[in-house]
Amino acid sequence: MQPSSPVVAAGSPKPATPRRGKGKSRRLLPIGLTALVLLGGGAWWWFGVRSTGPDNAHLLTAAVERGDIEDTVSAVGNLQPRDYVDVGTQVSGQLRKLHVEIGQTVEQGTLLAEIDPTVYQTRVEADKAQLENYSAQLAQREAELALARQQYQRQKNLLKDNATSQDAYQSAETSLRAAEASVRVMNAQIRQTTSTLRGDEANLGYTKIYAPMTGTVVSQNAKQGQTLNANQSAPIVLRIADLSAMTVTTEVSEADVSRLKVGMPAYFTTLGRPDRRWQGTLRQVEPTPTVENNVVLYNALFDVGNEGGELMTQMTAQVFFIVASAKDVVRVPVAALQAPQRPTGPRQPGQRPPGAETAGGASARPGPPAAGGERPAGGGHGKMRMVTVLKPDGTTEERRVTIGVSDRIHVEITDGLKEGEQVVIGRAPSAGQMQAQRQQNQQNAQRMRPPGVL
Repeated sequence: MQPSSPVVAAGSPKPATPRRGKGKSRRLLPIGLTALVLLGGGAWWWFGVRSTGPDNAHLLTAAVERGDIEDTVSAVGNLQPRDYVDVGTQVSGQLRKLHVEIGQTVEQGTLLAEIDPTVYQTRVEADKAQLENYSAQLAQREAELALARQQYQRQKNLLKDNATSQDAYQSAETSLRAAEASVRVMNAQIRQTTSTLRGDEANLGYTKIYAPMTGTVVSQNAKQGQTLNANQSAPIVLRIADLSAMTVTTEVSEADVSRLKVGMPAYFTTLGRPDRRWQGTLRQVEPTPTVENNVVLYNALFDVGNEGGELMTQMTAQVFFIVASAKDVVRVPVAALQAPQRPTGPRQPGQRPPGAETAGGASARPGPPAAGGERPAGGGHGKMRMVTVLKPDGTTEERRVTIGVSDRIHVEITDGLKEGEQVVIGRAPSAGQMQAQRQQNQQNAQRMRPPGVL
């Protein structure tokens, strides 16, 4: 059906026909203004009210709980027997016989090995023969000395009676002194040969190697039939160790060594038994460090018992030196001590920031932040920090607490919190932030992609 045309009364002026373009613009103008108002209001709500309103749904919290805390200095070390002896040889020669094996337990004085004694036996026999020769010569010289004394005494008596010449008397006296000197020379040669004989007999005895202590053979550096040269260095044949007590040698960095004190407790675990702790007491911190790749490390040593024999030489130990500890105390994660995140967007006048409400609804007096998330260690005992507490009604409260021992994961709370309360440890990212992060990661991956690779 066609729409009926409007009836125009007779004599009335004919209405002017409006321009289509101008009328359309007038109709769209109110719509555009309305849209702008809505967009402006939405932006104000998004960047103002929404940013500054309580958004506790994104808060990450942790419960205040009870537990143990240990402030420790950790280091990596290795195990060595506390008492051990490297058994070497003092003479050169072929290792003729080994009487023990690695892992065998030996008593002090047990025969361990034998070196070929042929050369040393011949030296001893030669010294003995030389000593017999000197003894025979000494007997001859003593007989000559006795004759010289008799001749000298005879000439002396004759000289008193003027029955001999002065020259004969002096000749007898000279012969006596020469005989006495000859006897002294032979005695000196005998003492020298006797000393050489004792040294050669000792070297002959060194061809048999005995255990200097009771223990276990833990290593063997020479094999049967091997020729050992003791002239340049003392060759090590094997090592005997007492495995009933072990020494843990650890390398502690220069940043942590000042926290170590002789006598402080320590414990360690091994790779094979991470569930068991071996306890000890710090015995020594060596003053001279070792430098590895410009890293200064100090050796710290302590001893542990090994009655069951589970600990073995060169085992790797994860060591913890206990600086401070607390048992069954109120604790929170260290992240709870970090200053709470505050919004950076605009805030309406008179509007409080999130987390500024107290239990009574009044504004809490803001306290000093926790030094930008500083994690207190053992030296922070008794210091004051701020935490954000999430109350049962969903609001948050900033509260001042006193901290104690910290292990870089948990920190002891000595005052200000009760067990079971919830503390804020962070803020979860929103969906928009996660989407923006994914887009940023994709852009970074595209920039790092080599040219020509799709």
